[in-house]
Amino acid sequence: MILQAIFLFISGAEIGFILFIVLLVFGADKIPDIARGLGKAMRQVKDATNDIKSEISKGAQKQGLDLDITKDVQKQIDQVRDDVDEVTGPVKRKF
Repeated sequence: MILQAIFLFISGAEIGFILFIVLLVFGADKIPDIARGLGKAMRQVKDATNDIKSEISKGAQKQGLDLDITKDVQKQIDQVRDDVDEVTGPVKRKF
């Protein structure tokens, strides 16, 4: 997600120029190693965040907290839909 936000402000020509500079600085033989290292680092960060999320969920379940907010959101959506249907019921046209 963070990379997408950064790339929104960089055009294709700028990305190409940056890749050209990286190629000149590190050489063609080092780029796959660098990319592999970045991939491993990104995987470790993702695994760490998933572990933290699961620990938080387990702790909340032990305390008896419900983390599923989708139920509450769906209830509110249904309530708004019912309110709108109640107001617009006589006005609606049936096709």
